Amino acid sequence: MTKIDNDLFSAHEHALEKEFGVCPECGSELVIRHSKSGPFVGCASYPNCEYTKSLIEHDVEQVKVLDGSHCPLCSEVLAVKNGRYGMFIGCTGFPDCHYIAHDNDDSVEDKLPQCPKCSAGQLVKRSNKSGRTFYSCNAYPDCNYILNQLPIDQACPQCGWSVLIEKSTASGKKLQCPQKSCGYKQKD
Repeated sequence: MTKIDNDLFSAHEHALEKEFGVCPECGSELVIRHSKSGPFVGCASYPNCEYTKSLIEHDVEQVKVLDGSHCPLCSEVLAVKNGRYGMFIGCTGFPDCHYIAHDNDDSVEDKLPQCPKCSAGQLVKRSNKSGRTFYSCNAYPDCNYILNQLPIDQACPQCGWSVLIEKSTASGKKLQCPQKSCGYKQKD
C-alpha cells in the first residue's frame, strides 16, 4: 500500500469511527476493533470499559402473530419471526422474554427407549451439521452410543439386545437388530 492509499484508508477509518458515536456505558468514543472473528465496534476505553456491539445490525422482523398461542415462560402471544438464521417462532415479549420454540417432535421424543448400552441415559433425536438425523444417548460423554436409524423399544428375539432399529427397504419398513454380530432381520 502506498502512502497515499494508507492515508486514504486512515481517513476513511477515522470517518467510520466518528459514525459510531459514544459508548452508552462510559461516554468514551466507539471505535472499530478487530478480533479473530472479524471487526466489531468497541469502546476506546477498553479494558476499563468492555462495551461491544456488532458492526452488522441483525433485525428480527415479526411476520405473523399466532393468535391463541401463549409463551410458556411469560404468557405473552407467540409470533412467527424472520431473523438472522431464518424463520422461527418466538415470544412477542422480547427483549424481556427470550423464549424460542424449537421444532422438536415431542411425540417421537416420548417414544424413544432407554439407552441399551449404559441403561442410565435416554436415547434422544439429534441432527448433525449437515442436517442428517441420528439418535444418541443423552448421557454423553459418559456414554457414546449412537444409532443412525429410529430405535424401537423392543428386544431382539435372537440376541436379546434391548432395542431394534426401523430400517426402510424397498418392500417397506422392517425391524432389525443394531448389533452387527447378531444380524437379526424381521421376516415378511
